[in-house]
Amino acid sequence: MADKSVHGDAMRIDYAVEPELSADAFIDVLERSGLAERRPVGDRPRVEAMLRNAGLIVTARADGRLVGVARSITDFVYCCYLSDLAVDRALQGRGIGKELMRRTRDAMGPGTMCLLLSAPKAVSFYEQAGLTRHGQAFLFTDLD
Repeated sequence: MADKSVHGDAMRIDYAVEPELSADAFIDVLERSGLAERRPVGDRPRVEAMLRNAGLIVTARADGRLVGVARSITDFVYCCYLSDLAVDRALQGRGIGKELMRRTRDAMGPGTMCLLLSAPKAVSFYEQAGLTRHGQAFLFTDLD
């Protein structure tokens, strides 16, 4: 289900929906992107469950190597939570992250709300990408 696209300096990037993405490839791109510091990459069974239970995984590959991933939890009709957006640091700034978000959005049904939570260092990227901040979001982790 790969779809090819060319970015910036003529590097060919292949985009695809990859529901069977391996934990090794996912962890590797998380580490190369810097997102690993905010994900449980040392807990392989948990990472495998994250991938297995995702509703949508969109990937970007250069010469077969995973260079970007957008992993979402979704019902495809009402809501989509883009939980992980990671692009290899060496390739950031070439539109790969924006294209992964566009393809994620395109996979959703009409009227589906897409939401993501930004890592503190990525806020300016999302602002520049045209996303709108939402002041009514809440986070809860442990409830008594």
